[in-house]
Formats: sequence, structure tokens, C-alpha cells
Amino acid sequence: MPHQAISSVIRYPDDASLAERVGPAFSVDGMLMARSKTRAAIRDIAAQVRPGMVEEEAVAMAKSVLVAAGLELSWHPTRVRFGTNTLKPMRLASEPGVVLRENDLFFIDIAPRFDAWEGDGGASFVVGEHAEYARCARDAEALFHDVRAKWQREGATGVALYAYADEVARRMGWALNFDLPGHRVSDFPHAAIHTGSLADFDTPPSAMRWILEIHLRDPQQRFGAFFEDMLLDDTYY
Repeated sequence: MPHQAISSVIRYPDDASLAERVGPAFSVDGMLMARSKTRAAIRDIAAQVRPGMVEEEAVAMAKSVLVAAGLELSWHPTRVRFGTNTLKPMRLASEPGVVLRENDLFFIDIAPRFDAWEGDGGASFVVGEHAEYARCARDAEALFHDVRAKWQREGATGVALYAYADEVARRMGWALNFDLPGHRVSDFPHAAIHTGSLADFDTPPSAMRWILEIHLRDPQQRFGAFFEDMLLDDTYY
């Protein structure tokens, strides 16, 4: 019987473990502290957003809030998006000069570094009264937790989680934006470890390694809502 080479079959470490490895400064306590400070900063920024603000003013304010919280460094741009800019993928710049109206929708997306650790978080908010804006913001957060529960309950892969998110978003009456497909998080910089998306990760993702992103868009392309946080079990919520 001819000799069969197995080097192309056996891989160690495998692709999944390579994607989920961390850097030398990784710390569970550090990552959780970065997350806590990120969520607190989102609340503090949202509390200072007012109708009549221009989006660029809100971004400058958000940066000031981060500096005051001791979070001078960020690993991606600080974003506060108003109105129609809430439809845009994060990699695209906002249209300049958008003013927040009396009854409007905005979201915050920040990625502060706390010492060696990466924070990343986002949430949507409504000013005034607008039923559809409020439903979209509420559904983005609810879908995040629905997807997270599926991960916790079934150990679903990243691919399966985003397929599920897409299906549920459609039932809710929204379109899921796959330009925001989740990503790694770690001690800085995670991009030196892995740049692939959670939506393409065909293995059950580990806790405290990934950011789950949910960006819902109105099918008529009028507005969107966003929520993201670290993929963690119910203990942390």
C-alpha cells in the first residue's frame, strides 16, 4: 500500500484556535474593565446629545467624554451618527452637517483602549417621540440578545449566528447589514492576531474573544439602528 501523506490533513494548532489566540497582555479582569468603561462612556455620551446638534459636534463631545474618563486612546474612530447617517456601514464616512432633529434617531460606536485592553461598544437612542425609530433601536438590542442566547444555548458557530440574525431581522421587518459582521477583540491590537469576521467563523466562538454586531436598516433605506457588545454569557448582563 503506498504511503499516504497526512501533513495536509492534521493541523495543529487549528484555524479556530489561531483565530482565538490572545496577546501576552491579555487579562480577563482587564477586558471586563475595558468593557465596563466602554458601556459607561456610551451612557455618558448619550446623555449629552441634544436636538439641534450637528453630528460633528456630537463626535467632538464624545471624544471629550472619553478623555475625561481616562480613555484617550481608541483603536477605531469615535462615531456618533444622526438620522440618515445611521444607515451607513462604519467604514464609510458620514455625510457632513447632519443635524439631530426634535424626533430623531442616533447611535454611538466607540472603541476605547483601557491600558492594554480593547473596549468596543455601540447602542442606539431616540430623542423625542417616533414609534418606528424607537422600535428599530429596541429591536437592534433585542436581536443582539436573541443571537447571544442562541450561542449560549446551542454553541452555534459564528456563521450560524449571523444566518439566524438575518432570518430574525427579516421577520422583525428590518434588513441586517452584513457589512458589520462581528470581529475579534483582545489585548491591543487584535488585528495582529486575527482580522476575520465572526459571521465567517465556522466554529462555535469562545466567550470574551468576539464582538457581536447588529446593524438593522429600514428596508426603505431611511434610518438604521446599531447595537454591539462583547459575546458573553448571561452572567454579565
